[in-house]
Amino acid sequence: MKDGLQLNLQASKLKKAGIKTLVDKKIAYEKLERLKEIIKGYESVLVAFSGGVDSTFLLKVSFDVLGDKAIAVFSSSVLSPQREKEDAARLAKDIGAKLIVIERDVFSNEDFMKNDKFRCYYCKKDLIKRLKILKEELNLNEIVEGSNIDDLQDFRPGRKALEEEGIKSPLFEAGLTKEEIRYLSKEFGLSTYQKHSSACLVTRIPYGDEITLEKIQMIEKAEDFLVQKGFSQVRVRHHGAVARIEVAKEELSKFFDTKLLDEVSNALKALGFKYVTLDLSGYRTGSMN
Repeated sequence: MKDGLQLNLQASKLKKAGIKTLVDKKIAYEKLERLKEIIKGYESVLVAFSGGVDSTFLLKVSFDVLGDKAIAVFSSSVLSPQREKEDAARLAKDIGAKLIVIERDVFSNEDFMKNDKFRCYYCKKDLIKRLKILKEELNLNEIVEGSNIDDLQDFRPGRKALEEEGIKSPLFEAGLTKEEIRYLSKEFGLSTYQKHSSACLVTRIPYGDEITLEKIQMIEKAEDFLVQKGFSQVRVRHHGAVARIEVAKEELSKFFDTKLLDEVSNALKALGFKYVTLDLSGYRTGSMN
């Protein structure tokens, strides 16, 4: 265990320095076996499923271990792009697991709508209430979600809600890193092994600014347009009249094409933005924190 933790710490330091790390296959598979034992001990689980790298891997392992006693649930709201809902349905079907979709009205959560730095906490608390009711209806033992140990490096107030409500994080408990999850996902043949990270659309709105349906729809349509133009990692930050575009650093050079610049500018202005800017630092997790 000490060797695994030392490797994780070393990988974390290299990652911060911008150096690509390699996965120790032996340690990754040892953690996989630990994960299976953890999940086996739950006996039955409701998997909070987004269709991302972590939750897809968690659902796959849970279904392999528990079969039909592992059920996925996707939380659908205006904060989730339609393409993510479609991806989740396809991935659950590929795995063979049952998927339940619950619809949520996030605008009815007054604490969340204050849009302070704990908005994720309030949203998670509200979601967990729904999940606990569903868990009881399905007669399942635990609710599990896909946090991994790398998630400690970012500001995640929603983590506090998970801990308060007793939600299990088996990937975290098994000591799995994001790199290891991607590696094992590839070994399992999961298409998500190279999927870019995603987050709810409200993370594109600065703390303190009013959250409105119009803003959310502008952001979703702007990001959809950029995805259609071939960008793989995209965020469109909403700063009032200004759209600040973040893309992966290796994709910044695409904007050297002046024709593309005009297309993007015109498309986003047609959505309601007055100014369209490109963030030269590129995409980075938590840039609005």
